[in-house]
Amino acid sequence: MSAGGRINIRTPDVMLRVQEQVESHYHSCLVDTLREQGGVLVSGYTTIRLAKQFGFCYGVERAIDLAYAAAKVFSDNRIFLLGEIIHNPDVNAQMQALGIHHLPARPSPADLETLGPEDIVVVPAFGAETETVEKIGARGCRIVDTTCGDVMSVWKRVRQNAREGVTSIIHGKSSHEETLATASRARGTDGHGRYLVVFDLQEAEAVARFIEEGGDPVEFMNRFGAVASPGFDPAPDLLSIGLANQTTMLRSETEAIQARLRDAVAKRDHGDTSRFRVFDTICGATQERQDSLFELLDKPLDLLVVVGGYNSSNTTHLVEIGIQRVPTWFIRNASCLVSKNEIRHYDIHSKSETTSTNWLPDSQSLSIGITAGASCPNNLIEDAIRRLLALRGETLPA
Repeated sequence: MSAGGRINIRTPDVMLRVQEQVESHYHSCLVDTLREQGGVLVSGYTTIRLAKQFGFCYGVERAIDLAYAAAKVFSDNRIFLLGEIIHNPDVNAQMQALGIHHLPARPSPADLETLGPEDIVVVPAFGAETETVEKIGARGCRIVDTTCGDVMSVWKRVRQNAREGVTSIIHGKSSHEETLATASRARGTDGHGRYLVVFDLQEAEAVARFIEEGGDPVEFMNRFGAVASPGFDPAPDLLSIGLANQTTMLRSETEAIQARLRDAVAKRDHGDTSRFRVFDTICGATQERQDSLFELLDKPLDLLVVVGGYNSSNTTHLVEIGIQRVPTWFIRNASCLVSKNEIRHYDIHSKSETTSTNWLPDSQSLSIGITAGASCPNNLIEDAIRRLLALRGETLPA
């Protein structure tokens, strides 16, 4: 293979070689059996209910497969992973165990200086900023791109916006790798495209008010300057807007932001919404997991356990849904279930791991719901099930 540029290693012979290894690390016969039995496990006085859709999505599976394939195909080369392959610490630790080195998502000049034509760089499922990929390519590195197809669909839309002079309003977390990558594409090929990132409905409301009423551009930029394209000027740049989003955001919030911005444009333009556009770019797997959780929450549950990486956006949104209905515990893996009295879990409000007590109800009968984000492998879900049953003094049915 020639040095430099993207390479395709997703060939049948290569993927067959990695399939057994990937399954040995992440597969769960128990989870497969539970899915076949309708997602319900009853042991003694304990009922475990799994959401219908949870865990690895196709995009995550593909990214992991390609990383494993890179480790096999280029076993004599140095291989670097740009940031994290997905937002799951156990999976990323496994990448290191394969001999894949870490490269910051935004590598410094010193980091780039260490790279050369014999090196392989794996781009994660979230994608990467165009400038970063170009700099890596300029070093002559070969690139294994695992970017999810749903993410690339968003890029297609924001590039179109840039070509047509439409500012992309991106609903997402401004520091998230996917949103950073999308914002870089929103600049367009000439770098003149405009974008603005909004995190939630409250920030979207401030943008909507400026669209409707105008305002002080300096005050506006004091609030949004750090998450807007260079040279952003709210008065002209908010005339024509298109809503895009990080693919793992909460659909209900994206739809509320969409409605509010459309209304603002309609109010300013006397009912005309031609200068507002929107495309549905929420990831299908993300939506399936959210819908499945709503369905699970209609069942009688005493508590919900959500398994996944603490920096996983789609997993966090599952927690946000759960806490509205039932006591919900966000854990990284089974080791967080310390005892019947103690649990280590992530608090999405304080954004930190904390320890709580008296988390597991001491009732004779207990119904526990379990779901997981799209970046959580089935083996971690099995570990959580086994640990929950052990804490209840139950065993798996024969």
